Amino acid sequence: MKKPVIEVRDVYFNYASQEGELTAALNGVSLTVYEGEFVVIIGHNGSGKSTLAKHFNALLQPASGEVLIKGMNTKDEDKLWNIRQTAGMVFQNPDNQLVATIVEEDVAFGPENLALPPEKIRQRVDQALLAVNMSEHAKSAPHYLSGGQKQRIAIAGVIAMRPEIIILDEPTAMLDPSGRKEVMDTIHYLNKHEGITIVHITHFMEEAISADRVIVMEEGRIVLEGPPREVFSHVTLLKQIGLDVPQIVELAYELNKEGWSIPGNPLNIEEMVNILCR
Repeated sequence: MKKPVIEVRDVYFNYASQEGELTAALNGVSLTVYEGEFVVIIGHNGSGKSTLAKHFNALLQPASGEVLIKGMNTKDEDKLWNIRQTAGMVFQNPDNQLVATIVEEDVAFGPENLALPPEKIRQRVDQALLAVNMSEHAKSAPHYLSGGQKQRIAIAGVIAMRPEIIILDEPTAMLDPSGRKEVMDTIHYLNKHEGITIVHITHFMEEAISADRVIVMEEGRIVLEGPPREVFSHVTLLKQIGLDVPQIVELAYELNKEGWSIPGNPLNIEEMVNILCR
């Protein structure tokens, strides 16, 4: 039985305007993420998905309810350091996370703040760059890299801290298709080969297909949750709340509407080809 690493219990959170008016961002959210899981959270802008993500490493605190990271309550100030070492965060814009003029120095920034000995820092930097397939760029200047490469360096900086969980808040939003593929390949490698628990927030539906579990948010609530095939079978509901579905799911939906029988809720081209060939 896999152990829970993130537990969200009936969490409410509000944003206050300059006039002091409160806007509800999370409305009684409860969920559990288990060790080694790859969870994708989707929802349109304003659905609460990024607000929820910021609760996972205590950047935000619940107005009520609680968030536990490996049993540590994010409201416990004595545990904040341990929580942020356990749950690393990667943001949308890699330029906001790069702090040094040389790639390997940037990746070393976190371990240096842990006051590790130089040989341990060197080891962690080398291993982190290897994990994101960026070793050959160790001596490069980050501003010469592509968007996808910069984001992989930002991920390496988090990996060097040795977190058990990585939360990625729309890390591919500013990237072109090749950059998105680079980053998604990296995330999947870390999950499958390094055993890191991944929580990936995105608005690209194709990125959710290969998750273990997809969580759909709307107006600060979880409205759907389950394996990708199950979640994307609810095409009408997803469209009602303003979300797209993966292209193959859309194709199957339209063919079924036209009277063709497309069983099994295909998610990718290979599955669709097999169904059509039969």
